Amino acid sequence: MRRAAVTTLSTVAGVVLLLSLKPHQSAPPPAVAAHRPGTSPPAHAPGGSRTGTFTGDVIDTDYGPVQVAVTLQQGRLTGVKALRVPSDRGRSREISSYAVPRLTQEALGAQSAQIDAVSGASYTSEGYTQSLQSALDKAGA
Repeated sequence: MRRAAVTTLSTVAGVVLLLSLKPHQSAPPPAVAAHRPGTSPPAHAPGGSRTGTFTGDVIDTDYGPVQVAVTLQQGRLTGVKALRVPSDRGRSREISSYAVPRLTQEALGAQSAQIDAVSGASYTSEGYTQSLQSALDKAGA
């Protein structure tokens, strides 16, 4: 029994020693968002110093129209407001109520329209990103 305890202790000591020898790495450089061909660059791209509110196109989806407006401050996306979302049915209102805040949060974090769709809200997500992109295009961002 004592031999098993010594073996375990030496194994633990060996692991600790190995981990202490692992070279430490500095934090990786910040990721730069890739620009996809056929889309406008992120709102904070160099040279983008637009300030104001810009309204995107109305995008018709199978469940109703979607339209957003963006607010830029010196080229940085600081706000997205949903002006129109599918709401003619109870289920459409329910989906919009959880999808739009998540899409807005994603857009502000990404500083672009290159965001993930919300599961269960495919049509609303697609309309939102298309309207968002058109608003950014109008801003010249």
